[in-house]
Amino acid sequence: MLARRSMSRVTDAAPTRAQLRELVEAAGQVADHSGLRPWRIIELRGDDRDVLGRALAKADGRSKKDAVKHVAKARRAPLVLAIVASYRRSKVARWEQEAVASGVAHALSLVLHDEGWGVFWRTGSTTRHKAVRKAHRLDKDEELLGWLYVGGIPETGRRPRPRNRIRVERHLSTL
Repeated sequence: MLARRSMSRVTDAAPTRAQLRELVEAAGQVADHSGLRPWRIIELRGDDRDVLGRALAKADGRSKKDAVKHVAKARRAPLVLAIVASYRRSKVARWEQEAVASGVAHALSLVLHDEGWGVFWRTGSTTRHKAVRKAHRLDKDEELLGWLYVGGIPETGRRPRPRNRIRVERHLSTL
């Protein structure tokens, strides 16, 4: 975990569907109260990324001309994984179900990195916009949490960078 870094620039290489299935299975082992599995992942490759880009442009209130920029951003990685919280009717609170889905996203970013893939997680207010929801075909009991952009690590990205130092005393205390 100390070696993980977001890779905003990646190559055109991407894990295969079979590789991705194994990684999602590993990431899906996060703590999950009542075993609800309140999440799903939408795999976007090829032209599916254009659909995402156009939806993001619409969410930002951009013209069709400006949609080209959003499509280009959506194509920055050969694989985009939309992370969806799929809420279940349960005694388990909605926030806890969303926490599980977020945990799966983070775990997936870690296992992707561990397998040698570049990953960065994008979020923002557009995740909850009607056009973006429609593009992802979300059900009424689902919320999009963001996207993991996945690709190969460029040779220039393989250099070790100093890790972020966390002032642990600010985050770890006793009663």
